[in-house]
Amino acid sequence: MKLKNLKGKPIIVVGGAGYIGSHVCKTISSKGGIPIVFDDFSAGHEHSIKWGPSELVDLRDSKAILKVFEKYKSVETVIHLASSIEVSYGESFPSEFYTNNVLGTLNLLNAMKNTNARKIIFSSTCATYGEIDDVPIMETVTQNPSSVYGKTKLAIEHMIESFHTAYGLDYIILRYFNAAGADPEGDIGEEHEPETHLIPNALEAAANGKFMKIFGDDYDTIDGTCMRDYIHVNDIAEAHIHSMQAQENGLVSADVNIGTGTAYSVLQIINMIEKVTGYSVKYKICKRRAGDLSKLYADTSKAEKVLGFKTKYSDLENIIQTAWNFYKNKNKRFNKKNSLL
Repeated sequence: MKLKNLKGKPIIVVGGAGYIGSHVCKTISSKGGIPIVFDDFSAGHEHSIKWGPSELVDLRDSKAILKVFEKYKSVETVIHLASSIEVSYGESFPSEFYTNNVLGTLNLLNAMKNTNARKIIFSSTCATYGEIDDVPIMETVTQNPSSVYGKTKLAIEHMIESFHTAYGLDYIILRYFNAAGADPEGDIGEEHEPETHLIPNALEAAANGKFMKIFGDDYDTIDGTCMRDYIHVNDIAEAHIHSMQAQENGLVSADVNIGTGTAYSVLQIINMIEKVTGYSVKYKICKRRAGDLSKLYADTSKAEKVLGFKTKYSDLENIIQTAWNFYKNKNKRFNKKNSLL
């Protein structure tokens, strides 16, 4: 699929101050579009907003959402990335997850159906599938999420489908596998608080010589640790551009895996981090986390067929190198030779 220049097109990016959202905004801007960030900054960062206007918006406040949509009446497309994501937290506090994720999205959809914004691209997750024995995972398998996080995302998928049927909202649901890496220029990257993702935590352990936790070594995988499909965040951003183009070309509904089709274990990731950084990673084995699955990786054939999307940046060494570059830019503990100060 040949991508067109966005030519000044305004696009609302809900959660645009976050990790994936900031990369989506930068990519939209690089294609000539104008990303308009809606964010409550509970997890995102104001310093990550560099490519367009922003609005302080809490999705739980339906009146506030309607009011801010009035400012952007020409917008046709909404990219929705905002959600609570920490799996273990969701198991302990499901009420917050359902309020933030499901109720927040319902308010957003209700606002959209009364405006010119008739197209949505939704950030879903492979966690909606649950424990799947048959990998790579195709979009047609039965979804049976085991975590509260996955359950909220699946509930949103069903809600979006209902709004499509009843109100004519066009949608593309992107089921991300594991976002990783950082923009090659090193100005934006992964900055969760607290950080629960493997790669930034392993980089921190490599840099500081502290022990990191590996949650379980008794999974049915090549080395007993969980295996995941890691896709570069810039590839995820590009998938949104392809999705917008597909909607311009007449696609009214689709659910699509966004991954690489290859899985790496926790220990394989650690080995690559040691190679890239030159530092060893100390770790200790802990008990499994609630909701974690043993092996997840995508069948990517539908993304290529429906969206014309293929990954370009997701070589594992490139993922780790760009994440490491961002880490060094963010933390001033390194001299020019990348040694600890």
